[in-house]
Amino acid sequence: MISKNEINSVIGKYESRKISIGTLGSHSALNIFKGAKEEGFSTVCVCKKESEIVYKRFPLADQVILVEDFSELLDDEVQQKLREANAILVPHGSFNAYVGTEKMTDKLRVPLFGNRELLNWETDREKQREWLRRAGLTLPRIFHDADDIEGLVIAKFSGAMGGKGYFLADSKESFQNKAKDMIKRGHLLKKDLQNIHFQEYIIGVNVYPLYFHSPLNKEVELLGMDRRYESTVDSIGKIPASEQLQVNVNPTYTVVGNFPIVARESLLPELLRMGENLNLTSRKIAPPGIIGPFCLETVITDDLKIYTFEVSARIVAGSNVGIGSSPYAYLKYGQGMYMGRRIALEIKNAIANSELEKVVY
Repeated sequence: MISKNEINSVIGKYESRKISIGTLGSHSALNIFKGAKEEGFSTVCVCKKESEIVYKRFPLADQVILVEDFSELLDDEVQQKLREANAILVPHGSFNAYVGTEKMTDKLRVPLFGNRELLNWETDREKQREWLRRAGLTLPRIFHDADDIEGLVIAKFSGAMGGKGYFLADSKESFQNKAKDMIKRGHLLKKDLQNIHFQEYIIGVNVYPLYFHSPLNKEVELLGMDRRYESTVDSIGKIPASEQLQVNVNPTYTVVGNFPIVARESLLPELLRMGENLNLTSRKIAPPGIIGPFCLETVITDDLKIYTFEVSARIVAGSNVGIGSSPYAYLKYGQGMYMGRRIALEIKNAIANSELEKVVY
């Protein structure tokens, strides 16, 4: 495991006036790069060839490092290029999905904006649930085996899969039939079934509050809110019920985009307290706790009870709906603030105050 002292040593060799902000060319990279540019930083993109067109058409990356696979981020040559660029990496969901949190903890000798250990808590469902429970949040029930299923559940899988392969089941038999169908359609592999997670399906509205914890200001900020647009579950309602029964649709939950949400104001006190409690608990389970962006994935029922089913301890793709300015960021900062820029502003303030070691690990 790479120690904090080792990361501090790398940072100590950086030229503070030439620090750049880097990330993988995927997920929320444009958000991160735009925010970095607006705060005066140069940017570095580790990018796959097939995605290079994005960063040419939206020219926000000053340096592009082409790779065949994102796992090459761990290669000595790539890491050396990043260190030569005085780069601080901002992790997002593709880091978890394609590089792996354990490998980042053990092999990535480039400073990360954020707490590496919390990425491990995020990707381990049992540890994640413990974190949420200790924070006092209301959680759906879980079932460890298909034999134990009671009522409607959603079958989920480990990692940042963007909802791909998720499906509903109400019994062992329906689970087995739908799992076979998902494998046949290419949404799942047989090995995925070894890491399945059955979660009580709460009927309500999905809401994803987007937070930012500043170690410098010691404050948790609510910067945005969104919900996901998922295929095919969000399109099935366009098919009349009689046709749905005839074609026997088994919908998936693959995320294809996000919508911004403004919650009714009476929900804000509880949502703010939830973010605060999660941050306070993070300090106990993985000191120094959350650094920068995080997100709670919630369902709000018709009696306004808020259930939390997941946490992301880094920037999420839903924050992309706020690029330019989200309503909640506007309320605090005025025009032009959003998650990518807020990250860059924290790094900028840390450099100005000689406190960079507080925000990178």
